[in-house]
Amino acid sequence: MKKLHIALLGLSVLLLTSCKEDAEKPKVIYGGVNKGKEIAKIDSTDIEIADLPIHMEGTNYLIHPVGDLSIRERGIKTRYGSSSVNDLSFTISNYGENEITGFLQNIKFQKIGSDSIKALTDEPVLIQTATYLKSVADKTKNQIMVYTMVDMDTNKDGKLDTSDIKALYLSEISGDKLTKLSDSYQELIDWNLIESTNRLYFRTVEDTNKNGQFDKMDVVHYNYVDLSNKQWKIVSYKPV
Repeated sequence: MKKLHIALLGLSVLLLTSCKEDAEKPKVIYGGVNKGKEIAKIDSTDIEIADLPIHMEGTNYLIHPVGDLSIRERGIKTRYGSSSVNDLSFTISNYGENEITGFLQNIKFQKIGSDSIKALTDEPVLIQTATYLKSVADKTKNQIMVYTMVDMDTNKDGKLDTSDIKALYLSEISGDKLTKLSDSYQELIDWNLIESTNRLYFRTVEDTNKNGQFDKMDVVHYNYVDLSNKQWKIVSYKPV
């Protein structure tokens, strides 16, 4: 019984140590920051797949979400004996209220009536949300998409995931004019559209003490973009 108690105590310490290491894992590693964009390696075993196209109301484009085929192994007992069966999920995104969500490797655009399909980007990214600003289009005729995505391997673990810094982007409904709004190495906190002014407000946090984490000692930046203009000029403001 005493041996069991010691074993359980050791396991508890190991789990606590593991959790502490995960919690302290930096989101940014600064070695070579000035040498350019941190690019994640592309896994050659990934299988690319697209969901069926989505049509945003009032636009002339179909949107094709593109991601990796998710394969989850689970052991089940078949009537032929014990074996491992692949549980495949062919759905890579969700859609509702003019917004696509998921963990997408790209989004592709196809003008209605054309067979040509254009990718949003040819760089490695992880797109988490893609939102069509229909209210802005209804008032200004400017058809704009907003994206939250990971575009840099900021923790240098060789992959793009939610452990890296999230960025904010805009593009036209055609996928053209892809523009990064948030500064590199600043984490996007949130964004909000004020429909009455056609302004997209967003906040980012800068790791000013360079400890690799975002905490209360860092600086929050406040910005907005007037989407009624064709030129997306970022304006800083100071509410506090």
